[in-house]
Amino acid sequence: MEKVRLNNGMEMPCIGLGVFQVDGNTCEKAVSNALALGYRHIDSAHHYFNEAAVGKAVRESSAARSEIWVTSKIWPNEYEDETAVDRMLDRFGLDYLDLVILHQQVGSYLAGYHNLEKAYEAGKIRAIGLSNFESERLEDVLSHAEVKPQILQVECHPYFQQWDLQKRIAPYGMKMECWYPLGHGDAGLLNEPVLVSIAEKYHKSTAQIILKWHVIEGRIPLPKSTNPVHQKENIDLFDFTLTDGEIQQIEALDCGRRYWHMTLAQQEEKFLNIHLD
Repeated sequence: MEKVRLNNGMEMPCIGLGVFQVDGNTCEKAVSNALALGYRHIDSAHHYFNEAAVGKAVRESSAARSEIWVTSKIWPNEYEDETAVDRMLDRFGLDYLDLVILHQQVGSYLAGYHNLEKAYEAGKIRAIGLSNFESERLEDVLSHAEVKPQILQVECHPYFQQWDLQKRIAPYGMKMECWYPLGHGDAGLLNEPVLVSIAEKYHKSTAQIILKWHVIEGRIPLPKSTNPVHQKENIDLFDFTLTDGEIQQIEALDCGRRYWHMTLAQQEEKFLNIHLD
């Protein structure tokens, strides 16, 4: 598994397993299988309600804890709670987390970020990130941060490549993580003739071509799968590369098509009314 160096010197695996909407025993089994296959990066969140399952799989893995990168996310109603990270560690049953992210760009996000900085300085978390901060609130956090974020996690795939956002975070040395890295399983994207042609050349699936493209471009994709076959395919990316011409062909697919649509006002109305215990 190749690694990406972050702006604080930490190195994280260049691809992770997403576990959004994967519940309980299914999540634990999926994470355990992924770790057995060679995954060393798991992306969870309080709002996924599966942190305990992820933690159990990590604790019971034959891989050393120090080799596994575990991410979670704080929900907006917890931003002002100085105990949020401690309670998160209790849910996981772990002594530290590798990355903790503010999940949404609403609520008291500056207070939330300050609390993450304190947890970072205390050694409870090894890196800090933001998720779905695409408005001017991204720069608001960056202007107030004493510890600049290492990660920005957003929707990103060949139909929505986020180049302007990548330019905004580049001066800070931040890396982009991608949810929906395969376009939310859109058959239209996975059957794009350009991707099919490249996949046939390398005897890979179109999903593998997309994931390899993300990795080459320096992003960290987080494909979600509970299927052992797909899990294995999704990290079988390191025995081939793409040519500059093939990368340009994939970049030409960018058409600004999102799969998740919600204005900032809609985010505030929805997410501030969701309270997690």
